[in-house]
Amino acid sequence: MVKTILALLATCPLLIATTTQNIEKAFLQNNSKMLLTLLPAKSHINISLPAPISFADQVSNQQAYFLFKKIFSSYSTFEFYSERQKPARQSDRTILKARWSFRDNKNNNQYVFNIFFYLIRIETQDTEHKQNTWKITEIKAEKI
Repeated sequence: MVKTILALLATCPLLIATTTQNIEKAFLQNNSKMLLTLLPAKSHINISLPAPISFADQVSNQQAYFLFKKIFSSYSTFEFYSERQKPARQSDRTILKARWSFRDNKNNNQYVFNIFFYLIRIETQDTEHKQNTWKITEIKAEKI
C-alpha cells in the first residue's frame, strides 16, 4: 500500500509534465483532436475566452473539440508556452498558465492571451491496474 502511494506521488510530476507538453503540442499544431484527449468524457468543461474569440459557456468534450476546431481554423497559433508549475505533492488539482499568441487568418491581426487550464487528476481503472491522468476541466483566458 505504501509503495503504491509513493509510486503515484513519484509519477505525479511526470504525468503533469506530459499533460503540459500535450497541451502545448495541441495549440502549436492547431490540433483540436489532440486537445480532445485531454478533456474529461463524462463531465462538462467551462470555457471562457475574450474577444476576438468571445466565447463563454459550459460544454461537453465533443462541443469543446468542435469549438477549438473552429478556433484553430480561424486563428493560427504562432507562440504558446507554459509557465511550468509543480502541483502540490498530494494535490489532485493544479492550474497551468500559458502565454498564447495567435494571428487572425482573415486580417492578420495578432493577439496575445494569458490562458489558464484548470486540471484535475483522475484515476482510471485499466483491465490490470489503476492509472492516473490529468484532465482539463476549465479553460479561461485574458487579453494581455
